[in-house]
Amino acid sequence: MNVFVMTDMEGISGICKSVQVMEGEAYQMGRKYLTQDVNACVEGCLAGGAKKIVVRDAHWQGFNFFFDQLDPRAQYIQGGSARERMPDIRDFDGLILLGYHAMAGTPEAILEHTMSSKSWQNFWMNGVKCGEMAIDGGAAGDRGVPVIMVSGDDKCCKEARSFFKDVVTVQVKKGLDVEGGQMLSLDTAHQLIREGAAKACREYKRFKPYKVKRPVTMRLELVSRGKVPVHRRDVKVIDGRTYEVTGRTVEEALNLL
Repeated sequence: MNVFVMTDMEGISGICKSVQVMEGEAYQMGRKYLTQDVNACVEGCLAGGAKKIVVRDAHWQGFNFFFDQLDPRAQYIQGGSARERMPDIRDFDGLILLGYHAMAGTPEAILEHTMSSKSWQNFWMNGVKCGEMAIDGGAAGDRGVPVIMVSGDDKCCKEARSFFKDVVTVQVKKGLDVEGGQMLSLDTAHQLIREGAAKACREYKRFKPYKVKRPVTMRLELVSRGKVPVHRRDVKVIDGRTYEVTGRTVEEALNLL
């Protein structure tokens, strides 16, 4: 089977502070932890029977891996992707969301946010409040690809199970605050990631794609006032900080925000 892996940083093993996921001295530690989680995931996918593994660095600008330390048995996407958020995802049998985090506003979730902690306050898709997991799961589901595994803190894993039926979840830490958590050791976390990825790949046929009803309406509440694109004809203004867009697919609607 072929598996696509999307990686974020906030839910990676050993990470609980904003400085670990942004430029600075501590960020180098975060990059190391991300690269190690990716390698554990790749190893697990291979053990579970995966023949092709593509990993996308989806955090920030997409240049977070220590590239020379990555497992050579997978392929890696860095930087932007003009065509699709998950290029050629239709050619894969399953999607893994590695190192993800809970949606904005989730109590005691480590580094909770949705897309941008600086600009996005709350987000709804077809009236359902959600975060990045539902966005990426829905975009993959539009192309018939199921989410088979999610890793992150306990709140992230709970959110994943609420959207994706029977998904394999790997809890690598427990959220205690937005910048605080109870961490597993890296060795323990990596072993759980390997086991979870192997299980997900072995059982990939039992998972169903997450289908968002079309057309897809997305509502976004912004942090700051005066940012709603009030002059666009494809925007429905709700109030001074909130607006809606509608697209034929999840990805099309996302691109209109």
